[in-house]
Amino acid sequence: MRFLLALIALVTLTGAREPILVPEVSQHEVQLRQGFTGTGLLLFGAILSRDGTRAARDYDIVVILKGPTQSIVVREKAKVVGMWLNADSTEFRSAPSFYAIASSRPVADIVDDKTAAIYELGLKWLQLSPIGAIDPAEQVRFSRGLVDLNQRGGLYREEPRGVSVKEQVLYQARIFLPSSVPIGTYTAETLAVSNGRVVASASSKVEVRKLGFERVVADFAENQSFLYGILAVAISVLMGWIAGRLFALT
Repeated sequence: MRFLLALIALVTLTGAREPILVPEVSQHEVQLRQGFTGTGLLLFGAILSRDGTRAARDYDIVVILKGPTQSIVVREKAKVVGMWLNADSTEFRSAPSFYAIASSRPVADIVDDKTAAIYELGLKWLQLSPIGAIDPAEQVRFSRGLVDLNQRGGLYREEPRGVSVKEQVLYQARIFLPSSVPIGTYTAETLAVSNGRVVASASSKVEVRKLGFERVVADFAENQSFLYGILAVAISVLMGWIAGRLFALT
């Protein structure tokens, strides 16, 4: 009912000739509890004309779910005397903690490179701004390394045909959040594209938060990082001592 009321309100208030996007998310809050193994989000909505009827023509739909940005240090490993050690590194100012994009067709078939770069439509076009001066070739290498690392961890993903559009009106896409998904406020953005041009956009929010014991530990680690570090070391030492005593007794 809330979704239908939003449709009516937006159609009534707008006077634009371009289509109206009314997005919705199956869950506006994802709760991370003990034993959380991941969950799927359904991002859906409608494409309408100004009078509330179906759109006059077909539109390509692109859906992006992006987590809060963060600064991150990427280190490159090098093999020295048979051992892998940290070598060169660089720090990125604003890397998304989570990024997933789904589209009705491959992005390269929908828009040109310039438009894809402006709207960050795909992992190739993420704006990962490095801190300080860096050689362009090195920046590309570290950027690709960060993207590859997060792809293997399930935090970055692309679904070139992950959006289905029915009868030019309803669209939907499913995006999976892994168990390692970071907490924070996520933005779910929907874009309608026609003839290589973004003609409409709309967004909604999703909160990912920890509950129970996991939340207590996370809050303590964030707000009392020094004490958390001391406690972690103390517990490690204690567990080592206990294990040593048990082995000594056997």
